[in-house]
Amino acid sequence: MPILKNAIKALKVSKKKAITNGQIKAKMKSAVDEMKKSPAADKLSAAFSAVDRGVKKNILQKNKAARIKASLSKLLK
Repeated sequence: MPILKNAIKALKVSKKKAITNGQIKAKMKSAVDEMKKSPAADKLSAAFSAVDRGVKKNILQKNKAARIKASLSKLLK
């Protein structure tokens, strides 16, 4: 466990960030999986927005998001 005051605060912040990042990642994964199970236009837009939100929050890299979005749009065609 950290001893210094700033290390204790940094640990608290990193735990909070890990929780929020996990929630965003889980929502993104569920939206993508839902789209893969049964492709539909409304599910595609929901998955795209979830992936874009992940990129905005620096959970996903931009190129990985582009690959995911490309594979999802191929399913719809």
